Amino acid sequence: MSTTSLPAPDHSPRLRDALLAADFTVDGLLDLLGAPAYAALARSETVPALRATRGDTPLETLVRLFLLQRPVPAERARAVLPLGECLAGGWVVEGAAPDSGTGGGEGGPGSDAGTDAGGAHVSATVDVRPYGGPEGEDWFIVSDLGCAVGGASGASGHGEGVVLGVGGASTTLAGLTVRTPVAKALDIGTGSGIQALHAARHATAVTATDLNPRALECARLTLALSGAPAAELRAGSLFEPVDGETYDLIVSNPPFVISPGARLTYRDGGMGGDDLCRTLVQETGDRLAAGGYAHFLANWQHVEGEEWQDRLRSWVPRGCDAWIVQREVQDVTQYAELWLRDSGDHRADPEAYAARYDAWLDEFEARKTKAVGFGWITLRKSGSEGSEGSHHPSVVVEEWPHPVEQPLGDTVRAHFERQDYLRTHDDAALLTAHFALAPEVVQEQVGLPGAEDPEHVVLRQNRGMRRATKVDTVAAGFAGVCDGTLSAGRILDAIAQLMGEDPVLLRDRTPQAIRLLVGEGFLVPVAGS
Repeated sequence: MSTTSLPAPDHSPRLRDALLAADFTVDGLLDLLGAPAYAALARSETVPALRATRGDTPLETLVRLFLLQRPVPAERARAVLPLGECLAGGWVVEGAAPDSGTGGGEGGPGSDAGTDAGGAHVSATVDVRPYGGPEGEDWFIVSDLGCAVGGASGASGHGEGVVLGVGGASTTLAGLTVRTPVAKALDIGTGSGIQALHAARHATAVTATDLNPRALECARLTLALSGAPAAELRAGSLFEPVDGETYDLIVSNPPFVISPGARLTYRDGGMGGDDLCRTLVQETGDRLAAGGYAHFLANWQHVEGEEWQDRLRSWVPRGCDAWIVQREVQDVTQYAELWLRDSGDHRADPEAYAARYDAWLDEFEARKTKAVGFGWITLRKSGSEGSEGSHHPSVVVEEWPHPVEQPLGDTVRAHFERQDYLRTHDDAALLTAHFALAPEVVQEQVGLPGAEDPEHVVLRQNRGMRRATKVDTVAAGFAGVCDGTLSAGRILDAIAQLMGEDPVLLRDRTPQAIRLLVGEGFLVPVAGS
């Protein structure tokens, strides 16, 4: 673990004002760096940004100081920041001037065009990164130096207690989360505090936990520097710090990596196989208030002789509906190589690297694991004991590796509302109900050129999950005329008359197709039907 002490949040309001005054924001960075250099930063590549910040404007100074972790002259920093307070609070430290020849020579990527030569310099103690909130808020994420993003060697060469910044997994989880006003929210394994920061917008009280005390301090700094209400911070593993308490919203991007050891706190949960993710999901049922949501990212094993869908269904706690989406699958060699690179082990002695790689494969072989899945798990507390939801829970486990449209919070909420509707409407009720075609659904006909009839018809969504599903001509015709004015039964009677079919037989066989179209969001029940 890094021994560098973290700043205190006391001076964060003045620092925040200074950052905003210099336009140290997402929009400001895009204007200064350009899209390619800005995107490169997300891949932990700094050379394009170094080339774009050779001047001495306030924004360039802040980018080099906090994002690129380069020393800047104290006088330049003083012109932009309340330097005395930043030094006293520990946000920056003072040191001697760097070697003017470092960084590739005059005019090279590391050069400040001659402005860094001589005098005292200051260096950042933490990575401070602008982050845009969902309503355009200017937020700042605080993490360890050089660890602004996870993966792609984002933690390479750092100790076990490293605190990563915002990566793709963090933004994915934030986009999945249902954002309705709640009384109490819980962020398990808060890390840099990004999920707690999002929750602070719509939760009256936020609790954030982490096994790593350094992560709790980073989360405190993230919230303070972003101008958000403080969260209650508790140290401990999983639900231990909040034993006996319930929450309306629970989110977690846990240390889900399936590895042969627990060397790195940020990724290895210390349990064998996928037991950490299983334990987290199973124990959530008792911690969710009625109607509450829980959102997790997770890895799970694909084990010989077992369907992965059945494995995940067994995780779902009683009294909860679930929607589990597998987004990616890697064989065990790809998986081991990914996380060995992430921790920098590929740069170690070749024999040491080979030994660690071998240990991963030994672990997978012992557990009969042939692949590892990654995806989203959402739970909703469907009701109290004895309710319709507790007797007939909806557990949907599916694979969807295709592009989706984030944020998906409204899509997730609508999914569970549709499950409620289908659970309480039998086939007879569906035929008396009224439906409307969801917005931005299009029809595609697939077949050979010049053929009189298509081989099949595809309905496709252009929003949310962007699903596509094959339907027969009856279902396609039914969906096309659904505008909420006629009941499903009357529409089917009209289709039967047009096609010369028995309306009774058509009514008998079509509700299954209606359930599919409603369940996947192609048809929307009209209120009151």
